[in-house]
Amino acid sequence: MDAVKPQGCTNLKLRQLSRAVTRHYDAYVAPTGLKNSQYSLLSHVVLLGPLRPTDLAARMKIDASTLTRNLHPLVAAGWVEQGPGEDARSRSVSATDAGRAKRAEAQRAWKQAQLALNARLGNERVLALHALIDDCLEALDVSENDDE
Repeated sequence: MDAVKPQGCTNLKLRQLSRAVTRHYDAYVAPTGLKNSQYSLLSHVVLLGPLRPTDLAARMKIDASTLTRNLHPLVAAGWVEQGPGEDARSRSVSATDAGRAKRAEAQRAWKQAQLALNARLGNERVLALHALIDDCLEALDVSENDDE
């Protein structure tokens, strides 16, 4: 008996799923004035800050240039501020009071998005998806570290 082999491009399928899920969350979070990616960034700053941008980028697993680009609208809106760090060469990122309030507002919208997604997909499918994603990330992380 022949083993079943994957068909199609895994990257394409994951990107399609990612875009569909992003559209779903954006529909709920957008009325707060934030994009889903901005909500995630603001949440990290609120929960972890104040911290250096390099540490924030590492925690979010994004590169420094992406972080810098994504921070600009949050700083311009007055939700995040950048200030001096521990020494003259470093910077620090922290949430303002307005940023903490915006995050709380967006968190309520995000929670509604999560509940709606769970209802659409079913709790069992969401739990299975999370487990599969975690397993895949762990396997990819191990193999990428082996290549170094």
